[in-house]
Amino acid sequence: MSTVPAVPAVHREVRLAARPDGALTVDHFQVAEVPVPAVGPGQVLVRNRLMSVTAVMRTLMQADAELPMPSFVPGEALWGPAIGEVVTAPGTTLNPGDLVTHYSGWREYSVLDPGGTRRIDLDVLPDLSAHLSQGFAAWLGVVRAAEVRSGDTVFVTGAAGGVGSLAGQFARLHGAGRVIGSTSTQQKAECLIKELGYDAVVLRGAGPIADQLHDVAPDGLDVILDNVGGEQLSSALTVARRGARVALVGSLSTQTRGGTTAPVQIDTAGLISRGITLRGIAGSDHRDALPQWAQEFSRGLREGTLTVPHTRLSGIGQAPQALCELLAGRHIGAVLVEL
Repeated sequence: MSTVPAVPAVHREVRLAARPDGALTVDHFQVAEVPVPAVGPGQVLVRNRLMSVTAVMRTLMQADAELPMPSFVPGEALWGPAIGEVVTAPGTTLNPGDLVTHYSGWREYSVLDPGGTRRIDLDVLPDLSAHLSQGFAAWLGVVRAAEVRSGDTVFVTGAAGGVGSLAGQFARLHGAGRVIGSTSTQQKAECLIKELGYDAVVLRGAGPIADQLHDVAPDGLDVILDNVGGEQLSSALTVARRGARVALVGSLSTQTRGGTTAPVQIDTAGLISRGITLRGIAGSDHRDALPQWAQEFSRGLREGTLTVPHTRLSGIGQAPQALCELLAGRHIGAVLVEL
């Protein structure tokens, strides 16, 4: 059984110091030392071990984010996905040493209601990073929204991100004949091709996206899995074949700057005449798919047909820098912080 260390009197948490107006910097955060919260009856105290940072956190720093989740508040600790080790859980079904996922990251210790936790089964997903991955969003885009089929030519925008780095792998598992991604640097492009199974990559800033897509997909695209929006989406639609399916998963083109909308100019008449479908998809609407996704994800990890690309930074004090680097496109895959 895991030995749980003694609880200190104080711990550190990361607070939003001020709402950013423009590029996010570490100056927008404050690392504060505060008392470890007391545990009430029926509550759970966890020592956080691993947390993730995601692009949506930049949007949540806006006062008018208009998302189905609360915005961050200046002067208060941020929150987000994390894995914690149970320290004490009187009157609950959890035991000291259990590992659980929850949404009270950005702090070293968290007090939670049991309903806000999910016990981790390492026999199902043996890699802790997998439990904080964006694999479910990637899987939903590939399987439910785009319905990738055998032989499809698939284009994934933002292919080096937490969703895109897994979406290409899932597309291949579901029979895609050719998988193309977009990214920002040649270094990332080489990683996508050599390590993550992409057949070709188009580079943002290396010329019109539509022209690059015509070169690498001369017969057109059957599936577009869009994590970016903006010019990448509108360009991909011009290359889409008749009957193409488009999964709208993210809006990084504006989200990395705190944008809450992502308008795109499209030719609806052209979409109608070519029978192209666009479908937005969110995990909160498809909780019924979690068992199927977990089974497929677990099998792929065990068999080596799936990997979870990620970068780890160490120490809660690195969490602000981790988010800034993610938004600047510095890393491939998920960005995690070990606490």
